[in-house]
Amino acid sequence: MNNLIEIRWHGRGGQGAKTASLLLADAAFNTGKYIQGFPEYGPERMGAPITAYNRISDKPITIHTNIYEPDYVVVVDDTLLECVDVTSGLKETGAIVINTTKDAEYLKQHLKGYKGEVYTIDAKKVSMETLGKYFPNTPMLAAIVKVSNIMEEKDFIADMEGSFKHKFAKKPEVIEGNMKAIELALKEVKKI
Repeated sequence: MNNLIEIRWHGRGGQGAKTASLLLADAAFNTGKYIQGFPEYGPERMGAPITAYNRISDKPITIHTNIYEPDYVVVVDDTLLECVDVTSGLKETGAIVINTTKDAEYLKQHLKGYKGEVYTIDAKKVSMETLGKYFPNTPMLAAIVKVSNIMEEKDFIADMEGSFKHKFAKKPEVIEGNMKAIELALKEVKKI
């Protein structure tokens, strides 16, 4: 792993991009990494575009700014491709992971000539199959772990199970669905 990995998340208010970035930070921290996970706050409201960030490193992180040249970008809602420059500053040595069912031609048209790797996952399908509702953040979290190789999948799965048991202590019925969402998403993310 490079010393510093930077990830920018694009989603809409209420889709869980902020929560996913914080869960990723916690999971990476639990593997001994130095981490940052933070949202960019503005006049967000349900459905408005939001941005969240992660920095993950083997060494202490001394940067305390937004991320302008990320290694990876996660797009939780593909409608943002039409109104937000999600590839702005994205390194061509990294990758973009998009929650979409759109074809490669559509994606190329909306990625402003980005020449790096592009991955897709149908987070809605994964979420509906495993949770019975549309919560894209859990599948997208698994997808970025798979694409970035930030940690071993088995370590990620074990950490998420512990995290979900704590987070959903009063709703244990949702733990199994979230774990299934992670496991299915790890298999469903595809490079185009």
